Formats: sequence, C-alpha cells, structure tokens
Amino acid sequence: MAKRPTKAPPAPLPAAAAPRKSGRPTSAKPRARKAATPPESPAETVAQPQTPPPPQPEAADPFAFGADQRQLLETLSLNLAKAAMTAQSAIAEAALSQADRPAALSPDPFNVAPAMTSIMTSLAARPEKLFQAQADLFGRYMDLWSSTARRAMGEEVAPAPSTDKRFRDPAWSENPVFDVMRQSYLVTSDWMNGLVSSVDDVDPQVKRRAEFFTRLLTDAFSPSNFLASNPAALKALAETGGESLVKGMQNFAADLERGNGKLKISQADYGQFKVGENVATAPGQVVWRDELFELIQFDAATDTQRAIPLLIFPPWINKFYIMDLQPANSLIRWLSAQGFTVFVCSWVNPDQDKAEFGFDEYLNKGVYRAIEKTLEQTGQKQLNAVGYCIGGTLLGAALAHMAANKDKRVASATFFAAQHDFAEAGDLLLFTDEHWLAEIEQQMDAAGGVLPGAAMADTFNALRANDLIWSFFVSNYLMGKAPPAFDLLFWNADQTRMPKRLHLEYLRRMYGQNALARGQFEIDGRRIDLSTVQTPLYFLASREDHIAPRNSVYRSARLFGGPVTYTLAGSGHIAGVINPPAANKYQHWTNPALPETLEEWQAGAEQQPGSWWTHWAAWLHEKSGDQIAARDPKTGPLKPIEPAPGAYVKVKS
Repeated sequence: MAKRPTKAPPAPLPAAAAPRKSGRPTSAKPRARKAATPPESPAETVAQPQTPPPPQPEAADPFAFGADQRQLLETLSLNLAKAAMTAQSAIAEAALSQADRPAALSPDPFNVAPAMTSIMTSLAARPEKLFQAQADLFGRYMDLWSSTARRAMGEEVAPAPSTDKRFRDPAWSENPVFDVMRQSYLVTSDWMNGLVSSVDDVDPQVKRRAEFFTRLLTDAFSPSNFLASNPAALKALAETGGESLVKGMQNFAADLERGNGKLKISQADYGQFKVGENVATAPGQVVWRDELFELIQFDAATDTQRAIPLLIFPPWINKFYIMDLQPANSLIRWLSAQGFTVFVCSWVNPDQDKAEFGFDEYLNKGVYRAIEKTLEQTGQKQLNAVGYCIGGTLLGAALAHMAANKDKRVASATFFAAQHDFAEAGDLLLFTDEHWLAEIEQQMDAAGGVLPGAAMADTFNALRANDLIWSFFVSNYLMGKAPPAFDLLFWNADQTRMPKRLHLEYLRRMYGQNALARGQFEIDGRRIDLSTVQTPLYFLASREDHIAPRNSVYRSARLFGGPVTYTLAGSGHIAGVINPPAANKYQHWTNPALPETLEEWQAGAEQQPGSWWTHWAAWLHEKSGDQIAARDPKTGPLKPIEPAPGAYVKVKS
C-alpha cells in the first residue's frame, strides 16, 4: 500500500501570458459545464492525471476594437480636438478684431419685428385660419409618422421624392433616420412659409418683408446645415478620420481672416484667376482715362466692321469682365467676331474722393464723355449703346435727358436686365426701408463716404441664400472641400465700392419712390420723361432673374415712346445674358408686339432654341451702318494708354 503523502505537491506555475494585441480587450474564456459526478477523494485528485480540456473558441466581443480601429478612433479624436481649437481660435480673434468697431445702428435694421407683428396680429384675429393651419400641419405629420412606422416594420415604402438640391445625397432617402429629418423639416418649413403667405389683409410690402425673412429663417435651420444631421458630412468625417472637419475649420478661419473678423464665405478659389491673364483677356487698348472711367476699344476680329460703333455701359456695382470671362463665353469677343467695333466704359472703383458723386456726375462725366470720346475715336456722328443692369438705368435716364436737349448721338440702345420702373422690382425692394437706409448710411460714413463692396455682395447673396450662402457653408466648412475654380463666382466676389450720394439717390429715388417711372426724377437740373425717347430700343429680360424680374423689365420697356423690341431669355440675371450660341443652352422667346401686360406678350411669343445673341445681332446689324475697313485701336485719334483690360478693373475693394 502506497504511502500517503503528507503534503500535496505545489501547483505548477501558470504559463506566461502571451502579450495582448493592441486594441483587443481580454476576456475570460467560457467554462465548459461539467457533468455531475461523485466527489473525488484527495488521494485520487493527486494520483490521477487530468486531461486538459479541448480549446474552446474565444467568444466574439461586440465592443472589441482591432488595432486599425483603435488607430482610427485616436486619429478621429485628435482631429476633432484640432478642429475645435481652430474654430475657437478663429472666433476669438474675430471677436477681438470686432471689439472696437461701432455697433449696428439698429438691432433690427430690416424692420422685421413690426412686419411679423402685423402677420401674427392678422392670424390671431382669424382663429379659424390658425386652427385650420394647425390641423393641416398635424395631418402632414400623421402621414409622415404612418409611413415611417410602416417602413420600420419592414414594409417597402418608397421614400418621398425631393428635387431640393440640399438633399440630393442618397442617404437622405435611404437612411430612415435622415429621411425622417428631411421630411419633417420640409413639412415644417413649407407650413411656416405657407402660413405667412396666406395672410391677405396686411400691406403687401409688409407681407413681402415677413415672407422674405421667414424664408431666410427656415433656410438657415435646414438639417443639411448642421454636421450632426448631414449624412454626407458625417460620411466624410468618418472616411477621413476627422480630416474633413479640420480642413473645414481651416477654411472657416481663413474666411474670418479674409473678412477682417466678419465671416466672408469663399465662393471660388480666388487664387486660380487673375484679371488680364486668364479672365478679361479680349485684346484691345485703353484709349481714354479720366477720374471716373477708362474707355476700352477692343481689337477687330474681322477684316471689315460696321461703321456705327457699339458702346457698352456695364453696372458700376460690378466689373465689366462678366462680358469677357473666358474666350468661349466672351460676349465682347463674340460681338467683335460679328463685325462690330466694341467699346466698353470701365468704371473706376470709387474711393472717398468720389463720395459726393451722384447721377449728375455719372451722366456728364460718365455717359456723355464716353459717348464723346467714342465718336471722336471712330469719326462717327452716332453710336449704338448698351446698358447692363444699373448701367441700363443710367442709360435710360440719359436718353430722356438727350431727348429733352434734341441730342441724337445715340442711334439705338439695348438694355440687358435693366429696370426703369421699380414698382415690381422683386425682393430688393425690401432693402429700401428707411431703417435699412439709415444702417447703410452709417456704414458708408464709417468707410469715409463709400459703400464697401462686401455690403452689396451680402445683399445679393441673401436673395439666393441656399445657392450663395448655405451651399458653400456646407461644402467649405462641414465637408472641408476647397472652393471651386469657377470664373463666374470669382467675378461675383470681385465687388466694387459705391459713392454715398449716388447709392442713396438710387435706392431712395428709384426703388423707394419709383421717381423715374413717374416722371419725377431730375438729372442735371432737368426733370425727365422717358416717354419722349424715340430711339429704337431692345430690352432683354431673363425668366428666372431675381434682381431685375422679367415683369419689372417689361413694365420698363413700355415707358419709352419709340419702337421697342422685348426678348425673354431662359435662366437668370447672369446666365440668361451671358449665353453664347455655341453652348446651345436654354432658349428664348420673341414677340414683335408689346401689349399691355407680360402675360399677353407671353401668350403670343414664340419659343426659339438656344441663345438670344443671334436675334439681337440681327436687330443690331440693321442699325449699325455700312461695312468699312476694320479699325485698329492703336491708330485712332485717341492714343492708346495701355492694353485691355486696363488699370481700373484691377483695383480691389
């Protein structure tokens, strides 16, 4: 019989644990359940060797991270912190740079509060309309909740379609959570805007003001404008480990710095363009320069040209090279190729010394002097003129002043998106309230008597906030993308200043009082009447123009006394005008008649494919005289000063 050991042998030391992989948490292996057996004696426990249990597969841990995932998480955390610090630093610097600037004259410069009070008062006086609106909203949400519940239960429910560009990413429809966000936002915003628009017993101008700012508010609160509720931005954040947000905040900081503490959202890669090198490259010569403008004569592109020259007055609120962005879409090059001698009045970017320049100065020192020098350079007694936008407003007033003085130097005139009757001038009418004009006047006084170019840029951007503000906010800051290299948007940001007197006259007398259409406008000491103008005129309006609405341009065309041709182009204020035939885009409508209303005109109009340029050129050729040998800008009576595009167009605001 074996001798029983008095002491159990020491248990073997545990094997050294294998080093743990990075990012992989340890977890106890599940123990195999033993079958019930009689208890063993201590002797049997020692004497019988134990067979090690077979290895069991390690249970998957849903919360375990591999090395790659852990690295991604660390990178994401660092980038989020970096983005936050970049944004905080930029905001702090902006606050410091703005600290010593004067506060706004009014906390409500657009006078929105009284407008909204009028709307709410009207709704409160008609509780049945408010109850009906609330029931309508409840019904819309019930439909949304019903479709969402059915989709959650596995039923195939087609997502509600949307043509809104803000929600074109497929995730807005494919992901149920984002689909609900999208649809609930659209339901609520549509309901709010519709409720304000349904009020019909308040002043139309008050209602328009309330509608405009309600739309701005609902646009601002779109879920697409926030990182946490934008699936495309979240996807970019995850795929780049937060790098997209870092770049976005760097873009944000750069735009704050560029705006000297005020956010100036970049719409284009401004470093990709340089005036005179890859935009505004049509060949020509500056043949006259004075304190208000440079006169540019462009080179001939044909062996012969029409005898009567063409002089273009662009808006002084923008630079002329919208008509000469690239060779393929240059209106100036195209006109030269059609055999016209093209001149452009390139306005100076005014500084404080022009603060007291008004319509009188822009008539005498601008329009009249440009006409005089063009005729001197070509040896002609007449010319054809073009006025674009506000340049057309000035040209129309000049024609009436010339008619009063029996001045017949202008053989014909063309107006691109120009207004003379401002009764239906669109949402820009909202920016002529005296509260806002007082704010504008304060800005101009602070700038030494000129309106900074950025002020008007902000106004125009607000008219199309989703396209010109929020789309870039999302792309630049939430997605971290670089702004596009887009020549038109580069031009759009290349704003000019405006003299205080001229700008206030324009806003008060034209928009606020509609004095030009009513025969109450005085220029150079004479009250003018547009109906006395017998000069043949060509008016071009665009169907989707938000600055010079088509009906406003039509009303303007009917104010003049001579033969008028009205043409309607597709697209908007810029693309409708700058539409070369080779692009084969959009369409235009023509009708030789000019009935009382635009609706009647449209009923009798014929749709034509493509650009309106060819239609206008045929009209212009008939009024441009005989063919003569092509003119060389370098050999005229006016000696060339420097090559086009000149110096004034290169001055930055």
